[in-house]
Amino acid sequence: MTIAPIKTARDYERTLRRIEELMDAKPGSKAGDELDVLTTLVEAYEAKHHPIYPPDPIEAIKFRMDQLGMTRKDLETLLGGRGRVSEILARKRGLSLEMIRRLHRELRIPLESLVGTAA
Repeated sequence: MTIAPIKTARDYERTLRRIEELMDAKPGSKAGDELDVLTTLVEAYEAKHHPIYPPDPIEAIKFRMDQLGMTRKDLETLLGGRGRVSEILARKRGLSLEMIRRLHRELRIPLESLVGTAA
């Protein structure tokens, strides 16, 4: 087992192919240990070169509304009146801490998604 850091896209692809070969390895075996180490290296490479950022708070709200079949009117009880909902969805007003708490509690929108950098 020769393990080296993943420095290039070519290294990354090669490591992914090796991981695929090792997928059926038994935990605790030499192959299983190699799989664990290579997986950790791939995760570190991906975090550095292909980070996944949380969604924009307004997009997260709109996505959840779509999932639940909600309208803007349905948000009024959580965010305030019709005008406030409109301002928030148009990015003219930010979310307050209390609004974030309500959206998280009532609509189950992850806090990470609501505490983004909304304009």
